[in-house]
Amino acid sequence: MIIEIKALTFECIIGILDFERTTPQKVIIDCQIDYTYTQDFLNYALVAQTIENRMIDTQFELIETALLELNGKLKAEFPAIESLTLKISKPDILPNCEVSLQETFKY
Repeated sequence: MIIEIKALTFECIIGILDFERTTPQKVIIDCQIDYTYTQDFLNYALVAQTIENRMIDTQFELIETALLELNGKLKAEFPAIESLTLKISKPDILPNCEVSLQETFKY
């Protein structure tokens, strides 16, 4: 089964520029989780909350580091995950485009 969490939107500190270290900016997270359903379901509300909390609490400098950290955190907390695609977007960092980074992890 595949769970998709689309456009999880919140503000957090992320980035390496001086203003990014002091002013929260909007991020948008898209997440796709493939897992085998048995008797236990995968709580997508808890997945979304875990992503948001980790992003806000950690204040990542790089999107790359955030992707790797979220991968480890989600797999540890939700071991039923068989593959995970994460996309982190910073829609307001450049005036004329949205910047995103995406990775797929297979276990």
